[in-house]
Amino acid sequence: MRHGETVFNTQGRYQGQLDSPLTDLGVDQVRQMARLLRHSVGHPSDWKVISSPLGRAQQSTQILCELIGYDFAKVETDARLSEVSVGSWSGLTLKEIEQGWPNSLEDTTMYDWYFRSPDGESYEAVQERVTDWLDSLSSTPRVIAVTHGLTSRILRGVYAGLSREEALALEVSQSTCFQLANCTIKRISNEFDEF
Repeated sequence: MRHGETVFNTQGRYQGQLDSPLTDLGVDQVRQMARLLRHSVGHPSDWKVISSPLGRAQQSTQILCELIGYDFAKVETDARLSEVSVGSWSGLTLKEIEQGWPNSLEDTTMYDWYFRSPDGESYEAVQERVTDWLDSLSSTPRVIAVTHGLTSRILRGVYAGLSREEALALEVSQSTCFQLANCTIKRISNEFDEF
């Protein structure tokens, strides 16, 4: 699942690995996802919760844990689930990026411009770290992961064997969860969907 809406999200600012707190709507979104998971996953003691160490993911994870009855002290953090770093573009709007780095977004799409940051992460670097994270789970089959929009797209794409273009075009949502099982991705969007 992705963290809930943040203040930067409402301002059109790209957080990368910066942070801003959840909005009231963001808190409600996490509560909605927690209800979906509580209904779908069964007893939380059968699962491991792993979160990005970034503040917005940690805040979301704490809310999730309270609502599904999981001990927040048992949550593992893993930097491989952190959002894609956009380097010096962190905290900026698209307009501010275009003003500060003229022509840097030429020939990009709404899905790949992030990787043009002069000091940010490459797609390949993120793909490598999420692949490493997925490989590390071989003996841990039941995981709830709390991550970020772009990282989630790439992670799901790696899991399902999608091309870069297919992965970057995947849905990103702050009000639903995705189940990854048997090399497929299933959107969990209402209380009647089952894992």
